[in-house]
Amino acid sequence: MKKWLIVFAALLPLSGMANMLNNTNQPNQPGYNPSQQRMQTQMQIQQQQQQSKLQQDQQQQTQQIQRKMQEQRSSAQQRVINTQPGQQQNRN
Repeated sequence: MKKWLIVFAALLPLSGMANMLNNTNQPNQPGYNPSQQRMQTQMQIQQQQQQSKLQQDQQQQTQQIQRKMQEQRSSAQQRVINTQPGQQQNRN
């Protein structure tokens, strides 16, 4: 779970760099550089894709943890039921 946080923290500075490349999208303005504009757009798309992947990974990890916890609860509950007086224990 910490993995996605580390990756996200590593990607955060990239968004600032993308914004610094070119703040304008006006070809008639001095300093306009279409290659920088393309690079900025590509970086933003890449960052969005990576954030989406991180969110998916986090959701999958959360679901796995929830399933594991449910299995443990069910197992513990079954052990309690099996140890109750008058209950037939399941020993294979």
